[in-house]
Amino acid sequence: MHIDRLGPADVDRVLAASALFDGPASDEWAGRFLTSAGHHLLLAVVDNRDVGFISGVEMTHPDKGTEMLLYELGVDEAARGRGVATALVSALRDLAVERGCYGMWVATDPDNAAALATYRAGGGGQPEPELVLTWTFDPTR
Repeated sequence: MHIDRLGPADVDRVLAASALFDGPASDEWAGRFLTSAGHHLLLAVVDNRDVGFISGVEMTHPDKGTEMLLYELGVDEAARGRGVATALVSALRDLAVERGCYGMWVATDPDNAAALATYRAGGGGQPEPELVLTWTFDPTR
């Protein structure tokens, strides 16, 4: 297995890997993500096939510095249980360190045992419980 870090020229590759995402990737959104500073998309490759991805977004605050948000992680069902997700988390963690981030974080459901095991295997620790609130907007307005 190896992990590729995608860049602005890799939109077609993101589109080809759409099955790894929650829904089909959009040419416009993939291009926007890949060209945005501090946005990172890594693909895990096994036998010349993309089998998993992780996305991260750097966030900088005036009094804290820069941290990495592990935005999303996905592994093809046939490749699960083979260390792909842990390798992707570790690769994003290493990239965050390389980029000068002071830390990395992710939100997940407390009963998602697979995610918790993966994040812990990648070096993540559990802080105090938190509540995440969300806002949903209609992008067509």
